[in-house]
Amino acid sequence: MELCDLLTSDSVIEKLAVTSKKQALQEVARRGALITGLDERAIFDTLLERERLGTTGVGNGIAIPHGKLLGLERPYGIFARLARPIDFDAIDDQPVDIIFALLAPTDAGADHLKALARVSRLFRDREMCEKLRGSDRADALYGLLTEPTATSHAA
Repeated sequence: MELCDLLTSDSVIEKLAVTSKKQALQEVARRGALITGLDERAIFDTLLERERLGTTGVGNGIAIPHGKLLGLERPYGIFARLARPIDFDAIDDQPVDIIFALLAPTDAGADHLKALARVSRLFRDREMCEKLRGSDRADALYGLLTEPTATSHAA
């Protein structure tokens, strides 16, 4: 699975203006509802439930909220670059400015874990993170995330 299989240009939010983790998850759920056709509240509740198990703020300004939902036929990704960093209860206590949410079918099994691992590896690449933080256009962010070099870093 490649990032281009998870993302569409509509999945990218270039300057998400939020002030809290809850607000960020609500906006991600709103975008998720638009691209999946699922209920926004169901997506939000799933993401929030996962956060209650432990933060998805993985460090270095990155959060990877995720969850499994009934009604999905394939995994979806939503990328958001925040207008300003927010507290996300990250493992390194640093504020988050990049969010990549992953929504997967309830029966995704290993595919869900593979997608999470791919996204996680991509965001361990500091150069890629700098490029993403340096861009303020949705089309440029989408291009960076789906270009072959992004995929090879995540392989």
